[in-house]
Amino acid sequence: MKLFDNTEVAFALKSDSQLERAYFLFKMIQNQPLVKIGSTITKFALKIHLPIKAIIRATVFDHFCGGINEDDCLPIIDKMHLEGKVHSVLDYSVEGKEEEKSFDEALQKIIKILYFCEEKKSIPFAVFKPSGFGRFALYQKISEGKTLTSLEEEEWSRVKARFHSVCKVAVEKDVPLLIDAEESWMQDAADELIEELMETYNSQKSVVFNTLQMYRHDRMFYLKALHKKAKEKGFHIGMKVVRGAYMEKERERAEKYGYESPICADKKTTDENYDAAIRYMMDNSNMALFAGTHNEESSYLVMDLAKKHQINESDSRLWFGQLYGMSDHISFNLAHKGYNVAKYLPFGPVRDVMPYLIRRAEENTSVAGQTSRELNLLKTERKRRKMP
Repeated sequence: MKLFDNTEVAFALKSDSQLERAYFLFKMIQNQPLVKIGSTITKFALKIHLPIKAIIRATVFDHFCGGINEDDCLPIIDKMHLEGKVHSVLDYSVEGKEEEKSFDEALQKIIKILYFCEEKKSIPFAVFKPSGFGRFALYQKISEGKTLTSLEEEEWSRVKARFHSVCKVAVEKDVPLLIDAEESWMQDAADELIEELMETYNSQKSVVFNTLQMYRHDRMFYLKALHKKAKEKGFHIGMKVVRGAYMEKERERAEKYGYESPICADKKTTDENYDAAIRYMMDNSNMALFAGTHNEESSYLVMDLAKKHQINESDSRLWFGQLYGMSDHISFNLAHKGYNVAKYLPFGPVRDVMPYLIRRAEENTSVAGQTSRELNLLKTERKRRKMP
């Protein structure tokens, strides 16, 4: 039996009823038209305040999210860590709020999570999105090289101050910080700022982590250029490497505005690009890697490279990561073998987290084989348990 085929380890923490719910949800997600219709209806129902929160909470929310606040997540965090040896990354998944008050509240939320991380070894990282600390349009304007107004300059200074505030706490608490990637047309501004943070806070080890979305064909070039700067300026690189989360939106925008799509031509090219980044990082000792992947072959590659470079399974510079509610066969089997594994555990009020949940469902329908693989594993485990 291959490592990731062991469903007994993969689903050990799931009760029969939770296994049934997962099976039902992935059967629904497998139906692309149903996902589109369901997403539209859900958005409409929430907009006009129909009483559907209880239904959402009992199904898709509880499968993909940890709860509505940090304390709500603790039973799941403790159970995954104590029984499954899997860590958690608390991901405050409230999207689309663009007021200064919301940005300051997000900052305080991340700082609170950093204190949580210091107390609980089961939460090894904190995480946030750049757009959680500043307006998307402001990042976009800077990325496009446009001149900011004096008010926008002041606004950008506040954004940078939020980044520095959270990084200082991360260094003080000795908790690494993952900064997520977003759409390509705002990412240059975020990359430039995060490079400054790495130079400032990563002098001894990787505290600040950027994110590479490897479905972008330019990311290997960016990684190599960043590595050159890191060697010249003497700082460590921390990087979460993922395939990416905005593929359809990226292609649609490129077509609409008539520029070359930043997305790789096909899945094969994306896979090759992802694996190239993994190889490059593991060949260089001044880098820390958080391999965010739901792909079995890429996971095997990381394991093989760790052996080749004599990197211990528990080395703090190497982590695997998957989303909560998905790819348990990878997460729990890797943890069972002694590797560092963390589940991204989204949380937040049901209404505010719905954009994240809808994107999760839509991504699952667009990734070939992902949902079918989940269903086949769930079927195998149901059969092993002799469930009807």
